[in-house]
Amino acid sequence: MSLEEKVQLIKKAIEDKKGRDIKVLDLREFNTVCDVFVICTVDIPLQARAVADEIDYQFSSRGVYPLSVEGYENSEWLLMDYGDVVVHIFTESARIFYDLDRLWDDAPEFCLTEVGG
Repeated sequence: MSLEEKVQLIKKAIEDKKGRDIKVLDLREFNTVCDVFVICTVDIPLQARAVADEIDYQFSSRGVYPLSVEGYENSEWLLMDYGDVVVHIFTESARIFYDLDRLWDDAPEFCLTEVGG
């Protein structure tokens, strides 16, 4: 599965579970441990788990599994590490508090094209 296909799948899963404020950051020029951060906001921790479960379902049905998942129990900040893509699912207050958007504000947005077309 290509990087772009993974990002498309993650974005769709987030949108399907009504996640919002999706930001996809391209970190390849920074030589970090991953290529892309996908950051989104949810209203409540239960919704964070629903988004994570949908992402997990979409990936696992394709034979792709996360290297790690952190924060599932609390779900104020849920992190899913797929190696080249790391997903950050925040409640609004946690997103404001941790402010990854500001920390990575020099990272460009990841450009998506339509997969398969």
